[in-house]
Amino acid sequence: MDAPPEVNQLRTAFRAELERTAGPRDVQDLRDRYLGRKRGRVVALLKTLAGAPPERRRALGQAANALKQEIEAALEARRAAVAEARPPAGAVDVTLPGRAPAPGHRHPLSLIREEIEAIFSAIGFEIVHGPEAEDDYHNFEALNMPAAHPARDMQDTLYLDGAIPPPGGEGRPATLLRTHTSGMQIRYMETHEPPIRIIAPGLVYRRDTPDLTHSPMFQQVEGLLVGETVTMGDLKGTLEHFLRALFDDDTRVAFRPSFFPYTEPSTEVFITCVFCRGGGCAVCKRTGWIEILGAGMVHPAVFEAVGYDAERFTGWAFGVGIDRVAALKYRVDDIRRFYANDLHLLEQFPS
Repeated sequence: MDAPPEVNQLRTAFRAELERTAGPRDVQDLRDRYLGRKRGRVVALLKTLAGAPPERRRALGQAANALKQEIEAALEARRAAVAEARPPAGAVDVTLPGRAPAPGHRHPLSLIREEIEAIFSAIGFEIVHGPEAEDDYHNFEALNMPAAHPARDMQDTLYLDGAIPPPGGEGRPATLLRTHTSGMQIRYMETHEPPIRIIAPGLVYRRDTPDLTHSPMFQQVEGLLVGETVTMGDLKGTLEHFLRALFDDDTRVAFRPSFFPYTEPSTEVFITCVFCRGGGCAVCKRTGWIEILGAGMVHPAVFEAVGYDAERFTGWAFGVGIDRVAALKYRVDDIRRFYANDLHLLEQFPS
């Protein structure tokens, strides 16, 4: 005997949904929809028996109960099949959608260093690197720093063997952590003849107490140009181009006399305050200017140390702190944040 139409429709709908079940939760949801006590579709069908015509009531009841048993058996078989197909605990479910890895972000100091390198590479400068553990000669003596110069004091320099040099410099340790990358200028000139155009980026070390603007380790870029007709005007023009490319075209640049043992004449270079644009604020001490780097014409004594004819060749050099540039350009008020794995800061930069 054929089942009543409403039972056949319910059976067909159930079988279609059963085919689409993929996990234990799907099987349970299907059971609730068809056999649930309150809203189950089979239960709802059984409740209609009381109002069915007497001649149909018996056949409809038998068919509905048979369908209920059929659904229970089908669900149990499906539940067992799903459980058997489930991967063991800890296994990788290859059917799950992939999770995209969170991209990292470029460090602001890396961005600034690469930007500086790109600016100078575009105008013909070579990028050179040297040892962070430097000898006393290349870090001090060849750069025209006498033995008792304050820059060689243990308050500034980290000597690797731990010996404290006497005031006169005798018995000074042979190795130290470089206090600047200027040693690469000496090393390069020792093995190359002019003309020379190089920049030397890298980490440097000082005996500084960490604070808002100081760190015992920071990054620096030294630049050197040597030739037969190099002048102070070449230095000024190059640095103006560099600083405007690094900040913006409206940046004004000022040069003020200073002293460095390895350059003569020497200059401190200032730029328009990036915070007040020259109007005067607390950061620039109401002057409208911020010191950005030191520079000057290479001292003849430095040329003598590397065997260059100081009567024939002239040159200029400069040094700029990458951390200081990054702090100004990105408005970071504490350079220690660059080394603190500060995700709130780092996530603001490109990945």
